[in-house]
Amino acid sequence: MALSPQWLDELRMRTTLSAVIGRTLRLTKAGREFKACCPFHNEKTPSFYVNDEKGFYHCFGCEAHGDAIRWLTDQRGMPFMDAVKELAAEAGMEVPAPDPRAAQQAEKRASLHDVTAAAQEWFEGNLRGSDGVQARGYLGRRGFSDATVREFGFGYAPEDRQALKRALATFEEPMLIEAGMRITVEDKEPYDRFRGRLMLPIHDTRGRVIAFGGRILDGEANPNAPKYLNSPDTPLFDKGRTLYNLHRAAPAARQSGRMIVVEGYMDAIALANAGIREAVAPLGTALTENQIELLWRQVERPILCFDGDNAGQRAAMRAISRALPMLRPAHSLSIVRLPAGLDPDDLLRERGLGAMEELLARPASLLDTLWEFEKAAAPLNSPEDKAGLKARLLDHVDSIQHPDIRALYKRELLERFSAFAFPPRPQREFRPRVDWKKGPFRQPAPTLSPDARDSLTRAMKGGARDALTRAVIAGLVKYPDQIIRHEEALSDLARRDQNVGPALDSLLEAAETLDLSAQSTISLERGLPAPPEKTAFAFLHEGTDPVDAREDLAEAVSLLVERPALEAALAAATARFERDPEGSIAEQARLRERLLALNERLKRFGRRKAAADGESDS
Repeated sequence: MALSPQWLDELRMRTTLSAVIGRTLRLTKAGREFKACCPFHNEKTPSFYVNDEKGFYHCFGCEAHGDAIRWLTDQRGMPFMDAVKELAAEAGMEVPAPDPRAAQQAEKRASLHDVTAAAQEWFEGNLRGSDGVQARGYLGRRGFSDATVREFGFGYAPEDRQALKRALATFEEPMLIEAGMRITVEDKEPYDRFRGRLMLPIHDTRGRVIAFGGRILDGEANPNAPKYLNSPDTPLFDKGRTLYNLHRAAPAARQSGRMIVVEGYMDAIALANAGIREAVAPLGTALTENQIELLWRQVERPILCFDGDNAGQRAAMRAISRALPMLRPAHSLSIVRLPAGLDPDDLLRERGLGAMEELLARPASLLDTLWEFEKAAAPLNSPEDKAGLKARLLDHVDSIQHPDIRALYKRELLERFSAFAFPPRPQREFRPRVDWKKGPFRQPAPTLSPDARDSLTRAMKGGARDALTRAVIAGLVKYPDQIIRHEEALSDLARRDQNVGPALDSLLEAAETLDLSAQSTISLERGLPAPPEKTAFAFLHEGTDPVDAREDLAEAVSLLVERPALEAALAAATARFERDPEGSIAEQARLRERLLALNERLKRFGRRKAAADGESDS
């Protein structure tokens, strides 16, 4: 059967090793690992450890070591293919069908490894020779030490379009093309993919060269050439399943307990050159789901350290969007935002290793980054803008598959949104005053500020929506004790209606200092304009009983507040149509019925007032 290395890696990644071993061996949690007495030799003190993140078991007594497949073959005595089939069934993977060419393909893969290994040796030789002067100068300007240059295998590809073919003449042309080293174009002679570039080998997790990356050295001479060029996907190389430098960074991460993800391989090398060896990079694409799983096998919370420019932040958000559906308990991402305009290499050269370590020591959480990014994504000057922010946040939440994590994210983000969109009103400082000569203290009537009077005047002259609104404002000035009674409803209306909001805010602020026990009123240095159709509202009549007037005013406030709330809910239901058409239509129908009923109440209210006025005139 054709079991490619990539397929077997996927099988191991989807298998929880402790669950497989725990069926036949009692495991005990020991920090981030599990331990037990080794089943391969007799012992009384546990020296057998299982690590789910790294995907292997190891005994420090007898040196037994392996993965889930090895456990089933060695401990349970299963044939290799039977072990693979059992694990694949549990992981929901389909075992590839028998293929008579499997052996031939396996041999070809081994041969392609020979091609890339030979190419790497040739590139390194070129760097040390006369052709590599420019490339060596570039490495010197970047500050890379000789040890770093040797460790990461820097090389050089000359400009000659046929140089690699001549150097690797022992390999046939089709093999060079399949390994990604040569490019074939119809009706033209194939030519070398990498020319005039500083070369870097890309390794698999076993440290074998599987592909290359090349950086252009003379951009002015080749203005249309890409700055960085990677090998194409080949039988050896799948860029979406490979992380640059993982084979070196994984051991370092086990020592430091952290894994750092940077945007490019030159950034990873710059960090290693400065002493931070646990850095990896994706290869020309946004971080993929497979790469995130690879990272989680090393640490539970890898740190994304992308550039401080807009492109870097967009790259971080793409990675976050990929990670959200995959979140599971204890596994997430942390994000470091570099200063604007700097990449890791720039920061190290300009500010030193201490500045980088300081940033890495206090990364932001995924949730914090999500909130800050969306809050800054668009202006938030209007209710519609703020509603858009809420919709974007909830779209992210909906993508989370784990129910507990989804519920916790929703609660936290909605709490932050509410605190941002509806900040608490500032409280006036209470300063008691006592006049001992005149006896019991009486709170003086609050006086409206000039700005407050102006906002009320604008509302009464037509700034407010209609006659009912203007009448309610006049009624609240006449019966200011009702402002506190309806504070919550009026505050909600002030937030929803920008036209009447300033006037209501002024009344709410003045009402905070009213002495209700003394039936205090709001002092007006000059009067307000009379509301239109004044006789239609009994609570504004001079002869109306105060108790009846206050109840009449309460009904008017209820009618006034309910309408914009229904209109806002109807707009929200309409906006939800594309995501949930069936639910949106049902909600719109229900809200329209309530709106029609409310309009009927408003008509009856107006007719009742007009009839009452007719009786009083007669």
